[in-house]
Amino acid sequence: MARSDDAGGGGDPGHSPGRRPPLPLVAAVVVALPGLYLGAASLLGLPQPALPAPAAVAVYGLAIVGAAFVLSWAGEAAQVDMSAGLALAILALLAVLPEYAVDFVFTMRAGEVFSAEGECVPDPGGSNPCSLALANMTGANRVLVGIGWPLVVLVAVLAARRQGRRADGGREGGRAGVRLPRTLSAEVVFLGIATLYSLTLPLRSTLTMIDTLVLVAVFVGYAVRLAQGPAEEPDLHGSAEWVARRPTAGRRWLYGALFAFAALIILASAEHFADGLVETGSQLGVDRFVLVQWVAPLASEAPELIVACLYARRLRAGDSLGTLLSSKVNQWTLLVGTLPLVFAIASGSLHGLPLDDQQRVELLLTGTQSFFAVSLLVTLGLTWRGAVALVVLFAVQFGTSISLPTPTVHTVSLVLSGVYVLLGVAQLVRHRRALPRRVRDGLRTDPYRLAEEAA
Repeated sequence: MARSDDAGGGGDPGHSPGRRPPLPLVAAVVVALPGLYLGAASLLGLPQPALPAPAAVAVYGLAIVGAAFVLSWAGEAAQVDMSAGLALAILALLAVLPEYAVDFVFTMRAGEVFSAEGECVPDPGGSNPCSLALANMTGANRVLVGIGWPLVVLVAVLAARRQGRRADGGREGGRAGVRLPRTLSAEVVFLGIATLYSLTLPLRSTLTMIDTLVLVAVFVGYAVRLAQGPAEEPDLHGSAEWVARRPTAGRRWLYGALFAFAALIILASAEHFADGLVETGSQLGVDRFVLVQWVAPLASEAPELIVACLYARRLRAGDSLGTLLSSKVNQWTLLVGTLPLVFAIASGSLHGLPLDDQQRVELLLTGTQSFFAVSLLVTLGLTWRGAVALVVLFAVQFGTSISLPTPTVHTVSLVLSGVYVLLGVAQLVRHRRALPRRVRDGLRTDPYRLAEEAA
């Protein structure tokens, strides 16, 4: 998640913080409290109002949004106590915790109804719980790349034009798009590794513990690579700056308490939010898969996209896109990799998470979109043309998924997957000379050297 810009600029880190917490932090806590109370009341068997399903989705969805903002600010403040690269990875991991919680709920439900015959038993509404297990994950991944990345480019280009009327130079977001520093080569390379492996998943009938081992190993390698980087002073603003400027002991206690508070909200809200989505689909006659795939990510991804755009507006689009890129690595490695483990625990077996035809098509489309996205970043730049291609192709898949019957959607998804592959191969051929250098920077080049060159 990008560093936030919610309540003012930075300044001298030694400047003493005010006594009162910033208004955005207070607002995030306040909107999250109803979901926390209702979730805790349900867990403890206390009296609580009976909410209609759409109202429950709104209450618990807002709680998850508030928790995501709190996680963002606490994670940003924690950057002052760790290396920059590792802080970025941890921050991105924290940013997708709501995503993990919702996906884990659906995956555990799938495991609980898994039969001895190796099949998922349909629920009373006729939907297959196993088909929902990956719906939120694939939707969130495609939203992040198809909307989040282009939004950063758009905001950066507009901000650079405004800045260009006043001064020249020093812009990370120029008129042609967004440039990334070489220090982000590791994100591009490890996302590429995970993407190449993910393209084998649609060929399977299950996601197994082998997939868990491979994808978690990729994430661990990514985290180790980032941990080798140098520490640097983070550029904090607003709520994150208010937390970070406190004395060391108080700061660590405060962001630790914020982490715990946000985690409690997510744990208390995720299951009820998921249940509300499914029930809302039944009441409104909307396909459950569509609701889980596209509505649930709005709660988990919205804060990340908002603060990323705010940071891009400050002409730090490289850092903003870098954090969205790191979130994509987290989702495409650790999140996907842990789903078979969660399913195994819930089902009490080592049988892999079953994949039906719809799941395989969704994984294929998500994987090929990721392949095209990586190919765009081989030169460490996302141009406005690349951003337009991402958002147009996303709009096509989104529009068809909510308006056309399932067989037609599958056909369109297969065609779009082919388009993504062709465009990605064309990009790699076009920039074939940059590819070895990117791989070398991502895996072998001294991170301190890359940081010095970026500075």
